[in-house]
Amino acid sequence: MKLSSIYHIAQQELLVTVRNKWTIIFAFVFGVLVVSISYFGIMAEGFSGMQNFTRTSASILNLVLYIVPLVALIMGTLSFAGDRGMTELLFSQPISRFEVVLGKLIGLFISIALSMLMGFIASAVVISFSNGTEGLLSYSFFVLLTLTLAFIFLSLAAVVATSNHRKGKAFGVSLFLWFFFVLFYDLLTIGGSLLLKGQSVNTFLFLSLFGNPVDIVRVASLIALDNVTIFGAAGAALLRFLGGEAMSVLVLVVALLGWLVLPIVIAGRLMRKQDF
Repeated sequence: MKLSSIYHIAQQELLVTVRNKWTIIFAFVFGVLVVSISYFGIMAEGFSGMQNFTRTSASILNLVLYIVPLVALIMGTLSFAGDRGMTELLFSQPISRFEVVLGKLIGLFISIALSMLMGFIASAVVISFSNGTEGLLSYSFFVLLTLTLAFIFLSLAAVVATSNHRKGKAFGVSLFLWFFFVLFYDLLTIGGSLLLKGQSVNTFLFLSLFGNPVDIVRVASLIALDNVTIFGAAGAALLRFLGGEAMSVLVLVVALLGWLVLPIVIAGRLMRKQDF
């Protein structure tokens, strides 16, 4: 594997993505939403003015869990299921297909990361001037979890696009994945737990948590923000099984790394089997 080849592919992918008007629109909208939520997020609960870092992270958590996977899936599918002529030209070069997959993913990730970081940094600057830097470490960890979630769904989009030759079908499968992980998975988990009794319910909830990267990021973020009262059943089961917050966060981070690496490996293998 040549790092120089990966670098050049990532650079080209970044240039193409940054010039896309939808990337600019996402960066602007995400930045406005993050800064706005940091101000208005919990006024309904009796607070007013700019929130601190901990309350800001808790307020924008649901925004991140809904928007970031969707944007990552769309951008990833658009890139990997894009112009077939450009893909044929790329594969005519003396580079491996895994290098292509990794380079394109890195370029896409940098573009989406820059779009989100502009909003996160703008919010951090405003909060620091208003309420100081208390909670900045938890906020930074939350940002890292958000970026990891984006990379995971970019990798899933690569798997979808490389396994479906038609662009329309690839987009349909990507939207289904977003619906499944963000909306349907928790309902499926709750329904499955109703069929079990006793200790098996806790075991099922504990294991089900690792089947959804969105839930992993949600629970890890809530642990980092010390919101133990709103974990939900899966998060409570996790704390009971592992016996502490530090160990729980470590296990969740390792699980996220698994979700990050496995789709990249699968996409690379699928790409090697394709004929262009």
